Amino acid sequence: MSVSAKSLLSTLSVRGPHRVLRGNLGIAGQPGVVYTPESGLNLPAVAFAHGWLTSAENYKSLLEHIASWGFVVAAPDTERGPIPSHLDLGTDLLTTLDIVSKVRLGDGTISVHPDRLALAGHGMGAGAAVIAAAQRRVAAVVALFPAPTSPAAENIAPDIDTRALILTGDDLDSVSSNARALATAWSGPAILRTISGASHNGIIEGRRLFAALGAGRYEHKTDKTTRALVTGYLLATLMADKKYAVFADPEGEIPHTKVVDPHAEIEVEAPKLSIGTVAKLIRG
Repeated sequence: MSVSAKSLLSTLSVRGPHRVLRGNLGIAGQPGVVYTPESGLNLPAVAFAHGWLTSAENYKSLLEHIASWGFVVAAPDTERGPIPSHLDLGTDLLTTLDIVSKVRLGDGTISVHPDRLALAGHGMGAGAAVIAAAQRRVAAVVALFPAPTSPAAENIAPDIDTRALILTGDDLDSVSSNARALATAWSGPAILRTISGASHNGIIEGRRLFAALGAGRYEHKTDKTTRALVTGYLLATLMADKKYAVFADPEGEIPHTKVVDPHAEIEVEAPKLSIGTVAKLIRG
């Protein structure tokens, strides 16, 4: 009997079976951090890019969580200022992948399989992951709540035929999101999935600029669901684990989420009129 998507989502929302180690990418000349299982050969690896005005540290729990399920997860810690270079962040992602995939990690008991690589990011970091994916073929791309970048990720997407998971929230069509445009332009098999009740900055941990004013607050439920969705997708794609196939299925039904057809016509909600307004219209 197959396990339900609800049960899998619950399982993947908690840490996996592996003890996680933390390392410093700066030793190899790239500012950043790397999380790995305690040991393992030919492991899958993910290079992750942070969002605007954040750092790798703001995603510590997310990165550790993915690593606990058997992945090497590395994040460059550059382009943290108010005017970042998305191109340079993409380049740093590629450098990060080179580091983790070409050298033995830890005490030499950890290695990465060259064909089990993914690029991921949040906000502008999602766009940087797309920019990087256009320069190096990987097994999968994960774009979390993607935001507009320069160059525009949606203009690069037609040249990328790898698999992609694009996650976003209720603000799918806001000016701060290019998720729909990215999914529409993507050349390869892509899944655009929304998380109910989520906002685009909900997965960012710790104190942030403007948080005291009520903007961009951390959302535990959003982070929990995102961790499960990303982990399940990576297990299904990088590891070809059929148990988690629903997470890479464009028609897969997963609780608290909805798959969106980016090519479908956008439904515009009709404005609600008061009784007084209706009466005035009738009178002319």
